[in-house]
Amino acid sequence: MKSEKRHARDYVTELASGGRLSFTTTEAQAWLQVSSDATKLALNRLLKKGLVASPARGFYVVVPAEYRSLGCLPADQFIPALMARLGLPYYAGILTAAQYYGAAHQRPQTFQVCLEKNRRPIACGSVRVTYIARKAIRQVPVRTFNTPRGVIQVSTPEATAIDLAGYPDHAGGLDQVATVLSELSEALLPELLVKAAETAPTPWAQRLGYLLTLGDGVNLTKPLEDYVQARAKKHVLLAPNNPSEGWRDDRWKLVVNEQVEPEF
Repeated sequence: MKSEKRHARDYVTELASGGRLSFTTTEAQAWLQVSSDATKLALNRLLKKGLVASPARGFYVVVPAEYRSLGCLPADQFIPALMARLGLPYYAGILTAAQYYGAAHQRPQTFQVCLEKNRRPIACGSVRVTYIARKAIRQVPVRTFNTPRGVIQVSTPEATAIDLAGYPDHAGGLDQVATVLSELSEALLPELLVKAAETAPTPWAQRLGYLLTLGDGVNLTKPLEDYVQARAKKHVLLAPNNPSEGWRDDRWKLVVNEQVEPEF
């Protein structure tokens, strides 16, 4: 007896009713019980109708009515599932992480995810995800935050501060970094700043210490200063891409080659 034909729309409806909004091509094919080509055709029809979106090859998300204008699920609702599928350690970081602690200043244009290696960015509808390579990622301290679809890993406030100092180009420049750090300072613990610094190159701690002194984080810097004095072997540039002319800050072993003006 011939089995009843299954429809892709029924599959995504069944997933959504069970609270799950992501799936792979392989999972869809197993449910539909059709060929790979037939599965792709069925999913393409759903893509054209806006019922699903595909942030990554072979990975799909169901798009509920409230997110149809985005053309995708919000990034925080699918990144954990995508990273689990890829088997990659990750965390939401830099300006995205700062936003979780109320310190993004301005809403970041992309959702920033730190990985061991760079990957191509995601453009899914109007949702944008940028990947940033972070060495020693497995040692970076993280917290988990609830989302409507589960939990997401986010760098701790202290690890976020270190990354902001290490990746100013991903944070809108040093002025923006100093501004966000001042807003983040209420969430920072001095001893944990040192723990976070141990996961990153020493120059990041040198820059972070100096930038914290420009705002409300000035009272948090003593343990970090002791760490820098013990670890830093030479003066480094505050702004690595700028000319090397500037005054020498011996406290943080920096050549201050850019005038930083945070907004308060």
